Amino acid sequence: MTKAVSRLQICVLLPLWLAVSAAAPSAAQEWPLKTVRIVVPFGAGSTPDIVARLLADGFQQKYPASAFLVENKPGASGNLGTDMVAKATPDGSVIGVSVGGPLAINTLLFAKLPYDPRKDIAPIAQLVTQPSVLAINPSLGVNSVAELVALLAKNPGKYNFASIGNGSLSHLAMEAIAIKAGVQLVHVPYTSSPQAITAVIRNDAQMTCLPAIAVTPQAASGAVKILAVSTSARSPYLPDVPTLKESGIDVEADAWNGLIAPGATSDAVIEKISADVTEIINRPAIRDRLATQLMEPAGSSPQQLRARMDGEIARWAPVIKAANVKLN
Repeated sequence: MTKAVSRLQICVLLPLWLAVSAAAPSAAQEWPLKTVRIVVPFGAGSTPDIVARLLADGFQQKYPASAFLVENKPGASGNLGTDMVAKATPDGSVIGVSVGGPLAINTLLFAKLPYDPRKDIAPIAQLVTQPSVLAINPSLGVNSVAELVALLAKNPGKYNFASIGNGSLSHLAMEAIAIKAGVQLVHVPYTSSPQAITAVIRNDAQMTCLPAIAVTPQAASGAVKILAVSTSARSPYLPDVPTLKESGIDVEADAWNGLIAPGATSDAVIEKISADVTEIINRPAIRDRLATQLMEPAGSSPQQLRARMDGEIARWAPVIKAANVKLN
């Protein structure tokens, strides 16, 4: 009787086990679907948008039978488009390119988000990193970070810094610099990098920390002066510019973006897309196009992107608290 039952169980359960075992790799093999939407939580022409379109072109070359569509969904400091990804069907048909704000820092700035980055977002891969630079109006008459700090220390609250908005990376970076240097600055928020750097050129603000691509043309013309880069190591695009840490200010504030999916997306699909992304983002043609924007391809595992997200929260939480940064 026992043997008969056992044989019956085997006959019934074996096909089910085989079906379940085949399901995960099948899901990965079937990606991409006929149409894949890549949501960008910022407007056309933004860094995430540029990267998303390069990625879409790379996917299109790799999978010509599918369509890869970039969809811009700006608003709420990147939360709106990121929430769209979080709430999409978790089958790989909707993925997104997002940044440190909506993926990490906004959890510290907003009383409530419409999504939980740890539960509702599945990290796929980091895409690129982009150095920011500390730039000043030349009229300050300083040539190094040390000289700038000495000037600011003698004149507490006299000088302004420009950012691209409350809670932005450019805002937090300057607050971190002020905290580490023990100086007092006045924050003047703007809505874009062009507006912020224009304010420095006009001397409405005397300094800023912005993505290098927004500053280097003005620095080349002498309208502003770059004192340091915010990355952990010198940028290959600005090899003669020291890091903030080299200059005595232990602050890192590089911009980055990553590819994400809805939280319930299967591991098999996530791993498949992650492997594709790493291959695409390191193609010579794409590396060359990223270089024109002073961006470096990253590529990473889903676990590494998750660690980066967690690291951003740990990095900026004390700065936000110490500077009492709040969003209206």
